[in-house]
Amino acid sequence: MAVSIDLSGRVAVVTGGTRGVGAGITRALLTAGAEVAVCARRPPGHPVAAAGRTARFRPLDVRDPAAVADFFAWVRATYGRLDILVNNAGGSPYGLFAGSGPRRAARIVELNLIAPMTVALGAYEVMRDQDGGGSVVMIGSVSGTRPSPGTAAYGAAKAGLDNLARTLAVEWAPAIRVNTLVLGMVHTELAHLHYGDATGVAAVSRTVPLGRLAAPAEAGDACVFLASDLAAYITGASLAVHGGGERPAFLAAAQPPADAPSAEGGAG
Repeated sequence: MAVSIDLSGRVAVVTGGTRGVGAGITRALLTAGAEVAVCARRPPGHPVAAAGRTARFRPLDVRDPAAVADFFAWVRATYGRLDILVNNAGGSPYGLFAGSGPRRAARIVELNLIAPMTVALGAYEVMRDQDGGGSVVMIGSVSGTRPSPGTAAYGAAKAGLDNLARTLAVEWAPAIRVNTLVLGMVHTELAHLHYGDATGVAAVSRTVPLGRLAAPAEAGDACVFLASDLAAYITGASLAVHGGGERPAFLAAAQPPADAPSAEGGAG
């Protein structure tokens, strides 16, 4: 029997949903039938649309608690409910920690951890008393699960975001489910800023076991699943969408002799 996900009649908010991974998530939710509101500091160059349907845009700086409260008051007044929050807005420029300074690090943590806390609380005020509760999906990163040189504050914030999701899953149960989507490298329209030209993207892709970067739509599909009734018993979980992660560097560096025993032979 074919399995399909229908989110018709459900209302979703995607922060930072106008480009990159956020736009991929927005399109996936639209395709599944949800009504989607997206927010970002600046409007998109063109509306985010899929399957003949278009997301509604509202400007919002997620670092401004008063503006966040006003945004969710608008969601309640416009739609009457909120079923899905995807806490996606965030990011970080590259810079070694010692040369970045404490103020820059604090701003990165504010955007990637404090702001999602504020947004989650805003969504909670809408979801907590409604029939059916709701689902919150935090967009995490493998940078929060392994060393993150060049983006230390970002990695620390994403690690905190995953812990926040696990904690809220307990505090807000059973009405509201909270999960984290742990993303690896994604090929967005800004990929060249991180990985260089096509040659650089190809080289980076070879470090991933599946041999390529993720597409934004694949992050979107995972979000649709976590927000759906198929995941009704999943909360406090971290779903890794990273193509198998990264091949350990020692596998490329080591040159064992041809007669070396296999792992089963006592590599211990």
